[in-house]
Amino acid sequence: MRFFASISYNGSGYSGWQIQDNAPSIQNEVQKALSAILGEKIDVTGAGRTDTGVNASDFTAHFDSDDDRIIKEHGKIIYKINAILPANIVVNSITRVREDAHARFDAVSRTYKYYIHSSKDPFAPHFSWYCKFPLDIRAMNAAASLLTGKKDFSCFEKTGGSQVSPICDISTAYWDTYTPSITALPGTDYLVFTITANRFLRNMVRAIVGTMVEIGRGRHTPEWMEEVLSSRDRGQAGQSVPGHALFLTNVRYPEDIFKLQ
Repeated sequence: MRFFASISYNGSGYSGWQIQDNAPSIQNEVQKALSAILGEKIDVTGAGRTDTGVNASDFTAHFDSDDDRIIKEHGKIIYKINAILPANIVVNSITRVREDAHARFDAVSRTYKYYIHSSKDPFAPHFSWYCKFPLDIRAMNAAASLLTGKKDFSCFEKTGGSQVSPICDISTAYWDTYTPSITALPGTDYLVFTITANRFLRNMVRAIVGTMVEIGRGRHTPEWMEEVLSSRDRGQAGQSVPGHALFLTNVRYPEDIFKLQ
C-alpha cells in the first residue's frame, strides 16, 4: 500500500529535506521514525527538496507499507511516530493513495511564503527576516506581477543547480502585510510574500525575494524584473535572502490520487 504523509517541520539545524552525507536531514529523521514504529525499512520520497534552514507547514511525502495498522489504528500510529520524532518535526496525517501516486512528480502546484519585518523585534527573528531598510510594497507587487506565467527562471537558480529545465509556471505572486501570532510592535511593518508555481528551481524563491527587496528599497524600478528575467544570468539578480524565513505552506495534487480502485 502507498501512503501520503503530511509533515510540518522547523528547518533550523537541518541541511534541508533531502538526505545528505554527514549532515542532518528531515528525510532521514522521518524514515527512522516510520521504520521503528512499523518494524520494517521505510523509504520516504518527498514533494521536493527544501534548502538548509527552510521550514514547511505542509510538506508531503510518500512511502510504501503493508502494515494495516496505519489504517485501523491511524491515530495511535501517528501518536507513536511523533513520540520519537524530534520536537521540531511532526507528522500531521497519513492518507492512503493510489499505488502509483508520487509525492514529487504528481504535485500540481507548490506554495511558499517568505516573511519580513522592518524593525528589530525580539519575537520575530526565528521565522522572519529583519530587513532594516524601508520597503515599498506597491513597487514590489508591481515587480511580482511580472513573474507570473510560464517563463525561463534561470536567473534565480543557484549556481550549479541540477534542474533539467529552467521553465516554471508561476500562477500567483504577491506581497501582503500580516499580523504576528505573538505580538506586533508599534511602527513595524510585517510583510509576507506568497508564490505558487508548478515547480521551483533550487534557491529560486529566496533569489526572487532578494531581487524584489532591491526594488522595494528604490534601487531599481519594478520593470527591472523583466531585464533580470531576460538576462537568464544569476549574477544579474539580487542576493538570496536567508532561508529561515521561508515556508513551504502547501502542495496540491489531483483529486483522483486519493480515489482508490
